[in-house]
Amino acid sequence: MALTFPIAPMKAGIGNLPPDDDRWAYEIKWDGYRTLAFVGDGQVRLQSSNLRDVTASYPELGELATGVHASTAVLDGELVVLDDDGRPRFELMQRHDAQAALYVFDVLRIDDHDTIHLAYEDRRRLLDQLVEPGDNWLVPGHRVGGGDELLRATGDQGLEGVMAKRLGSSYVPGKRSPNWRKVKHRRRVDVVIGGYTAGEGNRASTFGSLLVGRVDRGRLVFAGGVGTGFDQRMLESLTERLRHLETVHCPFDPPPPATYRRAARWVTPSLSATIEMTEFTNDGLLRHASFVELHEANR
Repeated sequence: MALTFPIAPMKAGIGNLPPDDDRWAYEIKWDGYRTLAFVGDGQVRLQSSNLRDVTASYPELGELATGVHASTAVLDGELVVLDDDGRPRFELMQRHDAQAALYVFDVLRIDDHDTIHLAYEDRRRLLDQLVEPGDNWLVPGHRVGGGDELLRATGDQGLEGVMAKRLGSSYVPGKRSPNWRKVKHRRRVDVVIGGYTAGEGNRASTFGSLLVGRVDRGRLVFAGGVGTGFDQRMLESLTERLRHLETVHCPFDPPPPATYRRAARWVTPSLSATIEMTEFTNDGLLRHASFVELHEANR
């Protein structure tokens, strides 16, 4: 049956490098927005990972069809914006001040044939023949084996990590598969504390998580919660400081989603923290974040 818009993309788990290295292919993990491209009749339609049509947001991809050697195709990739050193940066992708590029890493359909049942290496071979690089799209390279070497190289270059994909595996739309694995470097970033949630259980006397944000053009933009990494001394001392900073005014612009607001207590954003995290989600929220240290905010 033909694959049609929208399609839920295949998902990867988070883990370590596989021990059977030579049975896996490795790609660089790009820091952007997961995006599917539907090419047909000289037109392109772009779909986000949460199944939204985002074509109008990226007019720079309008000519993608000219670089695809097929009448129709469905491509999977990552939309990225590069910094001055040529590295993809999620915060730049959020702002979209510069043109985005689609880094295509898989193909789901070519003309009248679905390709999801084919082995990974066969899909990659077809993809290399299918897409001609353009100003705003390309097919990045991959390698079989050598995952540790590539992971070290991405760390040296300040990149997010690698994707490990099992040779011989098919593409399973909408499923999180053990055949795809994200292997990430944990990044340290500074965030501003704008609120907290009450603790429960053995943390009932302190707080549950910090509500934090990042400064963007003078606004404090919400970035999610941080609930791990605290020892008991930090929990107690920080709770006391937060209670003295409480305010009725939400410092985030725009306000956080309702799921966060319901349990929130706002504070004057005069404290910041260094945290470790794996990545930002497509909604700009921290993923797998843990607290490292506290310091005074410098807004």
